[in-house]
Amino acid sequence: MLLVNIEYIPGKEIEALGMVKGTVVQSKNFGKDFMAGMKTLVGGEITSYTEMLNEARQIAVKRMVDEAEAMGADAVINVRYGSSSVMQGAAEVIAYGTAVKYR
Repeated sequence: MLLVNIEYIPGKEIEALGMVKGTVVQSKNFGKDFMAGMKTLVGGEITSYTEMLNEARQIAVKRMVDEAEAMGADAVINVRYGSSSVMQGAAEVIAYGTAVKYR
């Protein structure tokens, strides 16, 4: 499945099938959360959170691609990501775009 964050696929005529999305709500691990809190005292990247969000993005993209494949899509264009805090200690990540089929 081709994923692009532009509104077209160079050299291809496409038919829009509809919007597709994948979401996941990921919670922080208490042990990692404690260590992240300690890291804020000295500064720097909180790698456990970076890894958590990367994993959440991968899950969201997989769900988006699954939805596009179910529609018979060849690609998803205009792919975007979003995130928000759902509750204390949990974040939602969404991947969305337009499923298209080549003509």
